[in-house]
Amino acid sequence: MAMTDLKTSVYRGLYRFQNWRAWRAPSVRREAHGAVRLGERAIPAQLYRGREAAERALLVYFHGGGWVVGDLQTHHAYCRALSEASGASLIAVDYRRAPEHRFPAAQDDCLAATRAIAARWEEFGARRGGLVLAGDSAGGHLALCTALAAEPALRARVQGLVLTYPVVDHYSASYPSYAECATGQGLTLALMRWFWDSYLGDSDPRAETTRRAFPIRSAALGELPPTLLCTAGRDPLRDEGLALVEALRRADVATDCEHYPDAEHGFACSMGPGEDYRHWLQRCAGWIAQC
Repeated sequence: MAMTDLKTSVYRGLYRFQNWRAWRAPSVRREAHGAVRLGERAIPAQLYRGREAAERALLVYFHGGGWVVGDLQTHHAYCRALSEASGASLIAVDYRRAPEHRFPAAQDDCLAATRAIAARWEEFGARRGGLVLAGDSAGGHLALCTALAAEPALRARVQGLVLTYPVVDHYSASYPSYAECATGQGLTLALMRWFWDSYLGDSDPRAETTRRAFPIRSAALGELPPTLLCTAGRDPLRDEGLALVEALRRADVATDCEHYPDAEHGFACSMGPGEDYRHWLQRCAGWIAQC
């Protein structure tokens, strides 16, 4: 088993403390569906039962944290709030993290978990088995990659995507926001480089074998369901998120985008209930109700 290095351990602890301080959230309370069974293996998961689950699609949520530092606890408060605001049941899915488990482990886990959840949708009381895949940052990346990798039968079940300031391309693509927002906010250029390098390891981002790590480059964008996406003005990922919006619209995907010019990366899930968070939460809740 790979050992967790000191830097990774420190950043995981800091991220968990930051989110706890922002939300003062209690620990995750395990419910009946505390894991998604995948044969002999189980992927940790947390179920939040929505009061209007029978009228909503089932939300499958992938947490952010650069594929390295997030977990079910760091996103507990946000997932609970999203389920309560939308009325939908939500399953927050954990996945193997880098650097112990590099690309494509996280993507493989999220796709396998989505398949397993889709096969058991009646247990969660969701409407007609429809799914909405959602996530923030690296979790938005994983939601998007899962939808692109899904086989036709599973993709037909995915009624929407909710992507909160998602990662969609490698830092070597050199979007202007990487330079403009290199420092001065929580997510910096240096931190984003470390996340990508931890996730990809020695894999070459130019190689065909890593192509599915960069969903904006996919030739199958036109097969995606309606998408709701947000970007933040003070975010290194701002311009790749806006580029994804343009690419989806060129591919004739129904795409809604909310841009928060004064916000920074993490405003929705990691900084507590500010004004932009409240607006985005309600925007998501209303959009999900229409899926």
